[in-house]
Formats: sequence, C-alpha cells, structure tokens
Amino acid sequence: MSTTPGEATADPSTSLEEARNHAENGDLDRAAELFRRVLETGDTAERAQAALGLAVVLEGRGDDEGAREADRLAVATRDPEYGPRAAYHLALSWQRAGERDQARDAWRAVVDFGNHAYLPPAYLALAQIADEEGDARQASEWWELAIATGDEEYAPVAAHDLALRLIDWGEPARAQRILAGALDLVDRGRDPQAHARLAVSLGIAHLEQAIHAFGSVTPGEDADPEVVPLAIELLARTLPLRGRDDAAQEIWRRGLDDPALGEHVRARLRRTFAADGEEDAWWEGEVEAALRAGTLPMLTGEVFGALDHMYTVIAARYAHGPDGLPAEAYDVLENTVRVPAAYPWGRALQDSFAERLRQALGSDVPVLPPDWPAAD
Repeated sequence: MSTTPGEATADPSTSLEEARNHAENGDLDRAAELFRRVLETGDTAERAQAALGLAVVLEGRGDDEGAREADRLAVATRDPEYGPRAAYHLALSWQRAGERDQARDAWRAVVDFGNHAYLPPAYLALAQIADEEGDARQASEWWELAIATGDEEYAPVAAHDLALRLIDWGEPARAQRILAGALDLVDRGRDPQAHARLAVSLGIAHLEQAIHAFGSVTPGEDADPEVVPLAIELLARTLPLRGRDDAAQEIWRRGLDDPALGEHVRARLRRTFAADGEEDAWWEGEVEAALRAGTLPMLTGEVFGALDHMYTVIAARYAHGPDGLPAEAYDVLENTVRVPAAYPWGRALQDSFAERLRQALGSDVPVLPPDWPAAD
C-alpha cells in the first residue's frame, strides 16, 4: 500500500493511535504498517509503544521472529513502562518455544528494568528455570524475591514451590513459615484452589516436622517404656502418609526386635484389632504382618473375596434343599449361611450370593425371599 503525503507527515502519536484501532479491529496488516511508520520517524516518545505494538501484531500474524525483533527494539529504548512490557512479551515468546536460555535472558531484562509491576512474574519464571536446571541455590533466591513482593498472584505460587523444596531438603519448619505467610495473601473465596494447594502443603510440612520429632526419640538402656513405643508407633503410622512404606516397616521391625521394648511396641501395633485378655486368634498374626507392611487393605480384599466364594458355594447347596443330605449336615449348612447376619457387611454378602444365583439361573426376578435365609 502506498503512503500518501499526509500520512508521511502525520504526527507519530496520531499514527500510533490509528495503529491501535486497526489492531483492535483485526486489521493486523494495516496496524503493522502504521506501527512501522512510527518507528521510521526515529527516536520519538512513541517509539517503545510502537515497537511493542508491532511485536504483538506480528505475533498475531504468526511471525514470531519478527515479533521478537520488535520486542528487542522496544527493550532497547529503555522506556520504563513499555521496555519491561516488551521484555516480558519476549520472555513469554521464548518460553513457549522451549528456548530456556533465551527466556532466561529476557526475564533478566525484565528484572533489570526494576518495574515493580513485572518483577513478580519475572522472579517466579527465573526460579522455575533455575529449578529445572538443578540450581537449587539460585532457584531459592529467585523464589524468595518473588515472595518478598507480596504479590497476590505470584508470591503464593513461589511460596508453594519453595516450600516443597524445603520439605525435600529437610527444612519443614521453614516451609511452614513461608506457607503460613502465603496463605495470608490468598483470598479463599476468590481463589479456593490456590488456598487448598497451600493448605495441603502446609499440612505436609507439619507431617514432615512430626516425622522428624518422632524419629528423634531413640531407644536406649533407660528408655521410657511408655514414651518410646508411642514414638515408634506414631512414626511408623505417619511415614506411610508420605509414601514411605518401607521405612515404616523398618521402624516396626526395629521396635519389635528391641529386647526391652519389643512387647510394648507389639501391644501398640495390635491395639487396633486384638482384644485384651483373650487368646490370640490364628489370623491375628496375618493382620499384624499386614499392618507392619502397610498391606491391610489388600489383605482385607483377599479375605472378603475368599469369604464371598466360600459363602456362595455353601449357600448354593443350602438353597438347593435338604434332599440327599443327612439332617445334621443340612443344619450345619443353615447355621453357616446365617453367620454373616450378625455383621454389618452380612447383608451385602447375602445379596451378593442372591445376585449370583439369579444370574446362574438366568432369572430376571429375585430367586430368594427378601428375608432369606431367615425364611422357612
């Protein structure tokens, strides 16, 4: 498109405003032409704005390299407002492209401008880049700077990320302080997800501190037979909450093998399933082993699966009737199928058998009375 004499001598601010209007209306080609015309006028007050506007327009047209060059022109003006905005735009462009080194340089350019509006995202991005590269010290410094801004959007994210690393590094108390401060910045009603993320991380930090505290209690010749077994139990039951099942098993093993405290530890291990004063049932050893190994849900599933199978076999024969069986044998079957009724899960077991029988007979209606096996 040719340039008219009037356009060639137009005031840069007027061309800039026209370019913005064309961009907002979707006429990116005309907007780009006008932004370039402002740049051609030289070092004017509108230069930084025009360069940034051109970068946005070119990006919208799919010309990423042209957009980055325009961003660099804006940055070079050192304009205190549009310079950091252009550096921010450039950093995001490199970040989306997966170019970590170029993104880092652009984010550092944002920081160098010192514009407080753009420092929080720049600090956070630099921390994440350093963390991805394994530079824990540098990442921590950037996270701390982001947190110090008190920005409601970026400081909580930085606090969350730093706290997780502190937990990994064995500093749960410091993680707690950082997370508690970040929670004060978050409006729970406005951003419940951010609040939940921080609250859960704070809980994890407390768990880790509890693990450290319980683990600091060690058996000795003068060990308190009440306190030390309690610490062993609490430690062994807390470790699985952090995914450390093997460590929990080792804690139980060492406690049970301790000649002075072993019986006290065993009593704490069994307190949730063994009855005081009663003879040990044959299955209690299996339950104890499952608790130590953290496999109690698996054991429970196996037991109910076996029970369901055996009940089906016995109940099917009972439902067939007494024909071919001695009266005493049939009475045994009846007593057996009635046993589950006294348990909370008994009705579910009986319903499971009834459904299996219905399916086996190909019936579309119930094949047993509703109060079976109580019915005659």
